[in-house]
Amino acid sequence: TMAHSKAVLVLENFIAGNFVPCSSYIDSYNPSTGDVYCRVPDSGKEEVEAAVKAAKNAFPIWSSKSPLERSQILNKLADLIEHDLEAFAQAESKDQGKTITFARTVDIPRAVYNFRFFASSILHHTTECTEMATMGCVHYTSRAPVGVAGLISPWNLPLYLLTWKIAPAIACGNTVVAKPSEMTSVTAWMMCKLLEKAGVPHGVVNVVFGMGTKAGEALVCHPDVPLISFTGSTLTAQRITEKSAPHCKRLSLELGGKNPAIVFDDADLAQCIPTTLRSSFANQGEICLCTSRIFVQRGIYSEFLKRFVAEAKKWKVGNPSDPTVDVGALISKEHLEKVRSYVKKAQAEGARVLCGEGVDSLALPAGNRKGYFMLPTVIAEVKDESCCMQEEIFGPVTCVVAFDTEEEVIERANSVKYGLAATVWSSNVGRVHRVAKRLQSGLVWTNCWLVRDLNLPFGGMKASGVGREGAKDSYEFFTEVKTITIKH
Repeated sequence: TMAHSKAVLVLENFIAGNFVPCSSYIDSYNPSTGDVYCRVPDSGKEEVEAAVKAAKNAFPIWSSKSPLERSQILNKLADLIEHDLEAFAQAESKDQGKTITFARTVDIPRAVYNFRFFASSILHHTTECTEMATMGCVHYTSRAPVGVAGLISPWNLPLYLLTWKIAPAIACGNTVVAKPSEMTSVTAWMMCKLLEKAGVPHGVVNVVFGMGTKAGEALVCHPDVPLISFTGSTLTAQRITEKSAPHCKRLSLELGGKNPAIVFDDADLAQCIPTTLRSSFANQGEICLCTSRIFVQRGIYSEFLKRFVAEAKKWKVGNPSDPTVDVGALISKEHLEKVRSYVKKAQAEGARVLCGEGVDSLALPAGNRKGYFMLPTVIAEVKDESCCMQEEIFGPVTCVVAFDTEEEVIERANSVKYGLAATVWSSNVGRVHRVAKRLQSGLVWTNCWLVRDLNLPFGGMKASGVGREGAKDSYEFFTEVKTITIKH
């Protein structure tokens, strides 16, 4: 159209090994400039139907390959993405708003590693066997891929979280219809260009772009898609659960968090402060594992606050492609307004905003003044009942409050509907174990943050989700188990 004077990238759906144009498109923006970056297919029922059919047709051949054959293909795909790491990182940064540094060092390397990890882990699973000597019977289990997997991934870590789903799904022998977020579709489209070269047969991985309400819903409601893996908001997950219930689908849901950091007065602040800044503001605070409630024991509260705010003010916000920048742009204009509204609510409730939004001025380069930027923001003296302490903000905002006793802080940390991740800072080993055991949280880090072993279960409790993912957990989710009894 005339409105797109600059040449804009146009994405196409990837179905049965071919790029297929769509009848209508959605604009996707570069959050750091506010300009249109690309046009994304606005897919619906028809496109999803075609993709599911392709995945169904590809299933018999792919599922009958040996784990080793699939493993070699996954490794080849990892090599190809790694070879284009810089191009992927540039695209991810432009599309999502995150800093080029974060895309280069976290997102794309992790996407590569996701394929390598499952390429390896698929070779090491064993099944169970028991004997009943008195009955003359042997029982054993056998696992088979489920079929067509519907994978819906979010906009905060686009390729990273999409590959965290695709890799185990296809490693186990399933075929896939994936729907990335319409706001961040470019790296998924770039990956599609490498599939054939990696040796992925046509129809094994299909990618349909578009909105959750249209394309996502068509996928969730499709009778030939027995399994849905979704990462995103609790609200959307409730819709997915309702829509998939009549079909008895199996669901893996990784949802939001309102993650506490608990800092005891024997914490090593030299480590705690830089790590807690990262856990609060990395990727603009747009990670489900980010810390947004910091409980500090009263003895060190004022010292912690002083040092934390001083360091937060040093974080540089600006053009994501500048390698010296720490904080990029938030995903969209609407999201920025939403995050800002929480800061306003906190102020209205009488909390103190110590730095960031509305307190410090943000100077941006000329080309970025229409972008969706926000300074790292620290709020103190927030009541536990406040929506700022109860709801997931998903931006560069963290609340710092004081506590007195271990008993009290556990109760307060657990007093939200979420239960994804928590961090505990203390040099007392006994306390660390006691507290970790009692926190209602799928992951607890002590004296560190975001150190992940992909072998171990990842996921949340309460409103943070259903199910776990990891080497063994993903294998169990993406396969159907059968118990076989032989009388001899």
